Amino acid sequence: MPHIRPYATSDREAMRLLCLRTARAGGDATGLFTDDRLWADVFLEPYLEFQPDLAFVVEHDGVPGGYIVAAPDTERFVARYRNEWMPRLATRYRQPPDDLVDEGAASLEAAITRLAFRPERMLRRGTEQHPAHLHIDLVPALQGRGLGRALVKTLLAELARRDIRGVHLGMDPANLDAREFYRRLGFVELAGHSLEDPLLGIETSAPL
Repeated sequence: MPHIRPYATSDREAMRLLCLRTARAGGDATGLFTDDRLWADVFLEPYLEFQPDLAFVVEHDGVPGGYIVAAPDTERFVARYRNEWMPRLATRYRQPPDDLVDEGAASLEAAITRLAFRPERMLRRGTEQHPAHLHIDLVPALQGRGLGRALVKTLLAELARRDIRGVHLGMDPANLDAREFYRRLGFVELAGHSLEDPLLGIETSAPL
């Protein structure tokens, strides 16, 4: 029976693999980039490093089948990312030029690599009431069973316990299923953001 529990360090590699296999608008991105580690190095690992107490997993058959991670204060997270995480990334990845010609997967890899070296991208306007941000992943086999909702509910309860009023997230506009999932939970689109660059937020006190 799948159940939610706090993150344990032994979950790390399974979570990295899960991140990779859901990175392509919810689908598998294995082999898409030169280095499969890039996805987790940008969107998962810094959260496990800096805020493991805000990481929760769905355990299924003894391994994580989903997870949620968060930063309680995005501005502080960005500062730590720049000072502590980027030097590690620089030993593994080379930042591409801004004027790279569109070459399909190569240009996507370059775009994600540029994100890795631009943590200020996380400082989005209109998030004053939603200072935390989150990332969530759930394998398709576990979707539609209330587990994604339960992960969000678990995180909101912990953020509320810490007197953090709201949380936001950005998302791939191509992942329409994810957009619908967040709307059903009560996330709303924050003012000043387009459908091509969506930013959604929810109060930690929201009933789920």
